[in-house]
Order: sequence, then C-alpha cells, then structure tokens
Amino acid sequence: MRFRPKALPSTRPRSTKRTVGVLAGVAVVLAAILSASFAGVFGGRPAAAALSAGAHGGRSASGASPATRPAPGAKHAASPGGSAAARAGLTSCTSVAHIGDSTSVGMVSAQSLPDQAERLAAQYRDVGVQHVRIDASGGRSIVEEMPDQLNGDLVATHWYQQGYRGCWVFALGTNDTANVAVGSNVGISARIAEMMAAAHGEPVMWVNTQTDLTSGPWSEANMQAWNTALVAACHTYPNMRIFDWASLVQPSWHLSDGIHYTSAGYAIRAHAIAGALTKAFPAGGHSSGCVVGS
Repeated sequence: MRFRPKALPSTRPRSTKRTVGVLAGVAVVLAAILSASFAGVFGGRPAAAALSAGAHGGRSASGASPATRPAPGAKHAASPGGSAAARAGLTSCTSVAHIGDSTSVGMVSAQSLPDQAERLAAQYRDVGVQHVRIDASGGRSIVEEMPDQLNGDLVATHWYQQGYRGCWVFALGTNDTANVAVGSNVGISARIAEMMAAAHGEPVMWVNTQTDLTSGPWSEANMQAWNTALVAACHTYPNMRIFDWASLVQPSWHLSDGIHYTSAGYAIRAHAIAGALTKAFPAGGHSSGCVVGS
C-alpha cells in the first residue's frame, strides 16, 4: 500500500541542514545532559536495531544492523477500516522503520523492559509487522546532531537510499520544539516538511509529543505547538497519520523529569504505538482522518 501526497515539496529543504543558531546548539547540549542523567534507565547511548519478526532484541548503534489531555486536532480522530482483518487488530504495514529520540530508547532497552515481549519490536510483530528497523537516540532531533549521532532526517535518508520501502513511524519532535524555543532558525513546519520529504510518499505515522513541564524549552505549551503543526501538516500529506499519544499519557507514567518514562510507561507506550498503527494503516485500508488513537 502506498499513498502519494498531493503537494510534497519538490526538493528537500537542504538549507535547513546546518543553519541552526548557537542557542539551538545549547538545547542539544541540554538534551544530552538530560539523557545522561538518566543513564541508569536509558544507557545514555543510541539504540539502533534492524529486526525481523523472529528477532526482537535491540543492538547498539555500533552493531551491524531500539490526567488525560486533549490534543490539537482530536476532533479529526479517525476510525479504522471495516475489514475483518482490521477488526482483528492487524496493520497493512508489513515493514516498519521507526526513528525516535530518548522517548523511544526505553521501548527497546532490556534495562527498561527485561521482558522482550513488551519491547517495541515484539509489539509491532503482534500487529502483523514482519520486518522492523528501529533507531532511537537520546537528544535526537530532525535537524541538529549530537556527537556520534545522525539526526532523524539523515537516518531516514540513508535507509531509503539503501532500498528501504514500507511504513515509517516518526517519534520525533520533543527535542525539535525545544531547539526552536531557544532560538533555532529552523522552524517547526520546516522540520516536519524535511522529515516527510525523507519518507518519499510512503505511509507515515507520527507520534505526537507531551511533557509534564510547565516552563522551559521542553514545556507542555511548546509540545502543544508542535502537535498543532503536525495536524496542519497532515492536511498537506495524504500519506501522513498522527498518533495522539498526548491525550493518552498519564502523569504517573513519567519519571520525575516530566519527559521520560518509567518501565511501566515504556511498556504502555510501545503497546499503544503498535496499536495505533493498526488504526492509522489497518489491514485492508487506511484511516479516513489525520489523527488516530491507540
């Protein structure tokens, strides 16, 4: 199944690649510090995996081959297709490439989720995905890069150039909106457009963002601005769906930093993302609107 957008950018906005201000670099450094402070939970390193349904454990990036809040656009929530397969909770995405930041690391970490069955790759398998690629890295954004890290756009670009074709799940934006908040000259909409261009019209499910913070670069107000921009972009890209994670999260799922998750929170997040894929791109069809629930 492939969806072709009506108005994909004719060329990727390459000018955004390195045109980031000094303050944006500060945000990336802060993200690195924040990630490192929870190294006991996340390991503080990128987690990457090239996985199949029979192999669910993640490998490090050095390996060969990771109270309910209404979200903007919730009124567009879509219902899944009506086929028997869709009702059985399966997705038409037989291949999934998942690119995420530290909020994805815990979903592939044996330290956070000792039970393999709870990890993200196993959850994708349970809804019919046969081939999974996962690259999750603390502090990751779409544009900026930390030492020994590829940004989200470059990960997607390299995978596409290597021949990957299939569905994409982007769990990015938490660090992007923080970088924008502290002064990056690459705006929110440009970042979303860059990542969508990297998908080349293949099906994309984007996990929206949420924190429990009331101030600072990672504040919930900034996350809501990102989520609003996602909904606006979704009307431009017919291949795009948004998983409304923000309306599902409960404060008890967060660690004390208000951003990352407990082990129980990561287990819920992995299960919910896989479930949302069956709503965004169910077997035998696709959702009729932009925003889906779990």
